[in-house]
Amino acid sequence: MGLNRSCPRSLLNCLVICVTLWSYLSSGVFAKSYRRPNIVLILTDDLDIAIGGLNPLSKTKKLIGDAGISFSNAFVASPLCCPSRASILTGKYPHNHHVINNTLEGNCSSKAWQKSEEANTFPALLKANAGYQTFFAGKYLNQYGHSEAGGVEHVPPGWNFWVALEKNSKYYNYTLSVNGKPQKHGADYSKDYLTDVLANMSLDFLQYKSNYQPFFMMVSTPAPHSPWTAAPQYQDSFNSTKAPRDPNFNIHGKDKHWLIRQAKTPMTNSSVQFLDDAFRKRWRTLLSVDDLVEKIVNRLKVRGELDNTYIFFTSDNGYHTGQFSLPLDKRQLYEFDIRVPLMVRGPNIKPNQTSQMLVANVDLGPTILDIAGLDVNKTQMDGMSFLPVMEGKVNSSSWRTDILVEYEGEGSNVSDPACPLLGPGVSECFPDCVCEDSYNNTYACVRTVAPSANLQYCEFDDNEVFVEVYNVTADPFQLTNIAKTIDQEVLEKMNHRLMMLQSCAGQSCRTPGVYDPRYKFDPRQMFTSHSWRLGRLRQKMK
Repeated sequence: MGLNRSCPRSLLNCLVICVTLWSYLSSGVFAKSYRRPNIVLILTDDLDIAIGGLNPLSKTKKLIGDAGISFSNAFVASPLCCPSRASILTGKYPHNHHVINNTLEGNCSSKAWQKSEEANTFPALLKANAGYQTFFAGKYLNQYGHSEAGGVEHVPPGWNFWVALEKNSKYYNYTLSVNGKPQKHGADYSKDYLTDVLANMSLDFLQYKSNYQPFFMMVSTPAPHSPWTAAPQYQDSFNSTKAPRDPNFNIHGKDKHWLIRQAKTPMTNSSVQFLDDAFRKRWRTLLSVDDLVEKIVNRLKVRGELDNTYIFFTSDNGYHTGQFSLPLDKRQLYEFDIRVPLMVRGPNIKPNQTSQMLVANVDLGPTILDIAGLDVNKTQMDGMSFLPVMEGKVNSSSWRTDILVEYEGEGSNVSDPACPLLGPGVSECFPDCVCEDSYNNTYACVRTVAPSANLQYCEFDDNEVFVEVYNVTADPFQLTNIAKTIDQEVLEKMNHRLMMLQSCAGQSCRTPGVYDPRYKFDPRQMFTSHSWRLGRLRQKMK
């Protein structure tokens, strides 16, 4: 009917117009774009993999994981929301994008970040250089919408459709920036529950977007971040579930950094009850994420677009509930905080695959740009595309063997009222005087996954230059720090590799690691500015 209204009466003329339009679309940029795959990135908030975070997501595992590839060694560049999200967007390690924590002063969504990094994020490159239409919905960066950073009126470059949460994760009583205009929400489940709102807005985008351009859609859920508010229909789920009692649960980390050693062991009954309750609440919020994934996949299928769409599912960091007697948080260097779920389905990805090859969240941007046909080497990104891994074109002997993890600790200038005996310099303290962070909880790690080694080497930037090393194959729960017993040559090589990665940028971040056959170690080329660290390490290990 619309065709009759818009065409002249002559059917011949109408056919000519239709044929001309089709010829234009078939021969020009639009046709090239239309054949390129669509891309969906679903990013959860604080979803672990080490302590069962994927268990409630049965539909997600079936629709994405079973339909494609699951990565068992996917890590984040920093186990904290804003630095990690900045790494996802930029493809850079924190020492290159300079977001160090969740505060405006820590460069989280600051004016400096906007000026230096936002124009070069992978969505901006997709839109500007590959002709993608782009859609964002959900939590962006923790300080997004701050009045000192442009408020919700600020829409980052690269987004055609922008629906961003003001500041940190909530489920009710929040404000969204809808293309730069504030939209306030209350506490009515049917209209305001954020996970469902994001699902519905995503479906609207799929319904009304242009069919003549490929699209990139990023959906960033609040779940399972606190305050862990479940949808009404899921509030009684998992009532008998408890946090897993793995070997590192509620034990003293006696050979670890002082911050871990200060945790009281065994935990009080009230602390264990609190973390069990939080664990259940986290899982309940994930049931709505599972529904969101199902709705998006089904809508793509109905529209005939599923087979030409890559769907990524991951998290910004892991989480812990009672490991080494730390009640609740992230921020630590251990597997439960730095390893995350990563599942991908899409064209040329065979179903039911599991890959043990090492990937990091700095690789998401390069991989998505690679899918879109852009040259990652022309960017300043530190990560690398794992598209060849997903397509089965790379084996473990030729893939990278290590990545960098770095974190800058936070503390208060005054003593915490809950923990006066520890003095100033700590933060994230619980009532029974267990603190989850401190100024000198600042560390950097080389995480190695190679055919011959599964190793973690970490150094703290503190007065001790404290070192933690774990053989993750022999000790998956990281119970025993082998820093004092590991071969001295390995220690020196890892120290050198860590210093190199901490100063890397772009291509130099992708050079061979210690356990790569192509690695070359020359102790004479030690970084002179860091030579004191090696000397102190040698003294410490004697």
